[in-house]
Amino acid sequence: QVPLVESGGGLVQAGGSLTLSCAASGRTFVLASMGWFRQAPGKEREFVAAINWSGGSTDYADSVKGRFTISRANTNNMVHLHMNNLTPEDTAIYYCAARGGNIFRAAHEYPYWGQGTQVTVSS
Repeated sequence: QVPLVESGGGLVQAGGSLTLSCAASGRTFVLASMGWFRQAPGKEREFVAAINWSGGSTDYADSVKGRFTISRANTNNMVHLHMNNLTPEDTAIYYCAARGGNIFRAAHEYPYWGQGTQVTVSS
């Protein structure tokens, strides 16, 4: 088990920035690849970004590439999503997810999920 708790969501104006954090517990965190996904109202959950256990490999959805940065700190079991130049299209519930092994873009590859944190970007 890798219990996950997201934080850092909120309301921000277009063009602004937010940093989301995901706190993980359990000794297996350091071996886990971590992903961020989001789900907007009426839409399917979509991949945002992922990072492998060492932080040496990352992947981003085209829609966020160049604006979002994923990072992790294994010393305190944290993963962060730094979001810049936010647009109303980024409005969604953001979820942190974990899996053993390599990073994947498919949500069904991640067995562990947090409860999500709401991000709202006003125009």
